[in-house]
Amino acid sequence: MQPLNQKRFYTPQFSALASISVRRLSWAMEVSMPAAINIMVRLLPSIVNPSKVCLLCKDKAKCQACTFNNRPQQQGQDPFAQFTPKEQNAIEAVF
Repeated sequence: MQPLNQKRFYTPQFSALASISVRRLSWAMEVSMPAAINIMVRLLPSIVNPSKVCLLCKDKAKCQACTFNNRPQQQGQDPFAQFTPKEQNAIEAVF
């Protein structure tokens, strides 16, 4: 049993399709599966409308840490500037 003062993290159950797809994406990017997911999550604000995500958010306490709130395009920056050179190479491998 986990102590009461220890944080619990939600571990989502991915569908077989999502798991298979992320595995192949990570191979193509030459990074681990968690690294591929982290890169994709950080790219999401350039694909979806962050304002709509923020509008419907149910946890306003995490705004400072959220990729949709801290999006580079909002500040007039290149959305790829946030990535390390290794991450940029991984992105270029699949885009």
